[in-house]
Amino acid sequence: MSTVLVQPNASLLPAGPVGSVDAYMQAVSSIPVLSQEEERALAVRLREQGDLDAARQLVLSHLRFVVHIARGYTGYGLQLGDLIQEGNVGLMKAVKRFDPEVGVRLVSFAVHWIRAEIHEFVLRNWRVVKVATTKAQRKLFFNLRKAKKHLGWLSAEETRAVAEDLGVTPRDVNEMERRLSSRDLAFDPAPNAADDDDGHAFTPAAYLPSPEADDPAVSVENADWEEASATRLRVALDRLDDRSRHIVESRWLAEEKRTLQDLAGEYGVSAERIRQLEANAIKKMRGLMII
Repeated sequence: MSTVLVQPNASLLPAGPVGSVDAYMQAVSSIPVLSQEEERALAVRLREQGDLDAARQLVLSHLRFVVHIARGYTGYGLQLGDLIQEGNVGLMKAVKRFDPEVGVRLVSFAVHWIRAEIHEFVLRNWRVVKVATTKAQRKLFFNLRKAKKHLGWLSAEETRAVAEDLGVTPRDVNEMERRLSSRDLAFDPAPNAADDDDGHAFTPAAYLPSPEADDPAVSVENADWEEASATRLRVALDRLDDRSRHIVESRWLAEEKRTLQDLAGEYGVSAERIRQLEANAIKKMRGLMII
């Protein structure tokens, strides 16, 4: 994934390789932090006048805080530059929604937005298959590691304590612990799989059965059988008298199927008589369709 970092003012950039995360972090750390009065004045200009230059200054002065937060998520095996970029997106969303009249500093307000964007990025990219989709699972994903006191599996007592502390059920804790302990597995065997001692590749492609529908011979056979069955059905219907054929078609083949009472009213007989005619017609058709 390519990383596009929000670039500070060019005059504040120190000498260094273009695209270097280290150079970027050095640059943002050199940008002066705004005082509370300066921050409020810029926020008022943005809110009342839509001043984009004010928004830019607010974003630039807080990029160092995004770096600090993003570095706390490097344990998930993702590139720091990508984490910083996602955090910058959250910072820009926070600047857009910041209300200077509330009386809190922008950095305090922006932490939620920065972390939310980073969390979404981690959950989308940590595994090929998502490990956290519900609210309880998302909470566990980011807190279970910190809650565990050792590297082994949690005991029943530890599971209950973690569940109570995070406001989830013990079942949720056990499920997330299993997910975090698993690892992605390639569907196809690795190129050197044939070199294994036992000559088998332990991947899903090696042991999952192939559906019968994937067999061309089976597909052709099923198609022929369906076509032949449809032909025999048409022939059997044509061998019925008009009343019996109409009853069968109305009861079984029509898009809006009719009831026995409907047909009884149409033919002026009882519903039981319609049922008998239907049963006799189906019995006759079954005999005609047998190969």
